Amino acid sequence: MTQPVKRPVRAAGCVLWRRSPDGALELCVIHRPRYDDWSWPKGKLKRGEDALAGALREVAEETGYTAVPGPELSRVTYVARGRPKLVRYWAAEASSGRFTPNKEVDRLRWLSPAAARDRLTQFRDRELVDELLAALRLA
Repeated sequence: MTQPVKRPVRAAGCVLWRRSPDGALELCVIHRPRYDDWSWPKGKLKRGEDALAGALREVAEETGYTAVPGPELSRVTYVARGRPKLVRYWAAEASSGRFTPNKEVDRLRWLSPAAARDRLTQFRDRELVDELLAALRLA
């Protein structure tokens, strides 16, 4: 008997960036204690929620920062807990805010692109660093 095709879990997030006081580009990576991983801020969309609105909501919830969205980056697909997951990402500039550790995210780091690439746990997340750099050069 054929297994029914499972609809992908829809999620969205941002590759959040800012300029340091000396003008250097910094990327925001978060640590999730539940998975003991470093990733971009992201999360599942609420029923009927627009993907970009969900990405900005997740950034605010997980990092404490509001963000100004830029270009959409690649969509990432993978299997999580036996279900396909589709995550849409945007480049987004942090505009204001402050991080407060919480149950979902216990640490946040602003890192250079090279350090962010090294810190990210999943290879699929690392690929977005170069994509963000290319998008910012075009902006």
